[in-house]
Amino acid sequence: MIKEHKFISTMILIAVIVTAGVLFAVFSQDEDDMAAKADSIKTTIEERALQCYVIEDAYPESLAYLEKNYGLTVNKEDYKIVYRPYAENMPPDVKVFYKGDR
Repeated sequence: MIKEHKFISTMILIAVIVTAGVLFAVFSQDEDDMAAKADSIKTTIEERALQCYVIEDAYPESLAYLEKNYGLTVNKEDYKIVYRPYAENMPPDVKVFYKGDR
């Protein structure tokens, strides 16, 4: 009877550890996916800004300009975008953060 109790306790402990590991893996993957999407958004913004520079001989003054004139659409509900222009002939500083990272 004692051996059965230890066996059941051990099996429950193993099940809890495995479940915790699976949950950790799932949540870690979600965070990795969000970080990858943030990088992708940043790259897209930088590419559109460069496209603007090539066409207009100046980097755009704002993210709104890229949205209006270059078809950029960004998920601002889930991501915070910091767009800092320096000068017409210098690429802007772009940072993208997943809002779930707060």
